[in-house]
Amino acid sequence: MNRRNFVKQTSLITGIGATTGFSFLNALFAQDGYKMTPLRNNVGFFTEKGGTIGWMASNNGIVVVDTQYQDSATHLIEELKKKTGRQIDLLINTHHHGDHTSGNIAFKGLAKQVVAHENSKANQERTARNPESILLPDTTYKSGKWSKKVGDETMALHYFGAGHTDGDSVVHFENANIVHMGDLLFNRRPPFVDKSAGANMGNWQSVLEKTYNTFDRDTIFIYGHSGEGYDIQGNREDLRAFQNYLQKALEYVKKGIDGGKTKEALSEVNEIPGAPEWKGNQSRIIDAAYIELFEGK
Repeated sequence: MNRRNFVKQTSLITGIGATTGFSFLNALFAQDGYKMTPLRNNVGFFTEKGGTIGWMASNNGIVVVDTQYQDSATHLIEELKKKTGRQIDLLINTHHHGDHTSGNIAFKGLAKQVVAHENSKANQERTARNPESILLPDTTYKSGKWSKKVGDETMALHYFGAGHTDGDSVVHFENANIVHMGDLLFNRRPPFVDKSAGANMGNWQSVLEKTYNTFDRDTIFIYGHSGEGYDIQGNREDLRAFQNYLQKALEYVKKGIDGGKTKEALSEVNEIPGAPEWKGNQSRIIDAAYIELFEGK
């Protein structure tokens, strides 16, 4: 999808909340075809539409991180079957949004265990239009770190507090040293900030700082979404850059309102001063910053 169409579509969805079930994201994040991209140690990522899926597939263990939509999840399952005939050992949800979890249902009867942060599960239950059409996590954790060995890999989920939502997990393939960020990082793409699910832009910066300090220069990071011309994978410096974007967005809104500008006037820009790589419609993040700064939510 080119940048012009992305900006146009983004302007149409501004203000739509989590209670929509995120069906609108299906069209927004669609792409032609799908692709399995290996990284290292039998770990890689899958792209089609929606949030990026992480996977690990070997003869002694299969892990899937996020599921996009039912049709794209089915494509992933078909590709995994080409690699190994094992049952899927572990399905992980980084957070609850539909473009990351609508495909869960395709794993019913296939995944031995489904895990997420407890707030992610609660958010899935809260936003579900048809509870019978979803597959909820059967295992949750509250704080700190949850881990499990799967084959030769150890999976670790870290919770560093509210960011994109109040239930985001940072998922680490420890032996491969690959981290799936879910939507805690939009690489050079204006993000959705889900205030209805406890998102907090100030604390999001702290989450990125903790993530940066937890992992090292050798870590490969997988991102939920990326802007046109930017990769869906990267390194720790992308965390610093996105952290700066969030900070500059809060500063921009505060300075503008203090200077007498309306929220609508502030939303007319296509980039945030001090963070020019995040081009496109900025109204969603400006709305979220305004709520956080001036409504205390």
